[in-house]
Amino acid sequence: MFGRDNVNGNSGFVGNLTLALIVLRLCGEIGWSWWWVLSPVWIVAVLGCAVYGIKRLRGR
Repeated sequence: MFGRDNVNGNSGFVGNLTLALIVLRLCGEIGWSWWWVLSPVWIVAVLGCAVYGIKRLRGR
């Protein structure tokens, strides 16, 4: 509808990567901390907040 694939339920690269890392962690294939397993989610969130903050500061 708006030209974004995520609206249709597609999880995209970050979602697929996070899901793959969770499965690998639960199966014991990787011994990473849960912080690193979930890092694709929080890294994207931090980058999004940074971009939003920069745009807000430049708009003043």
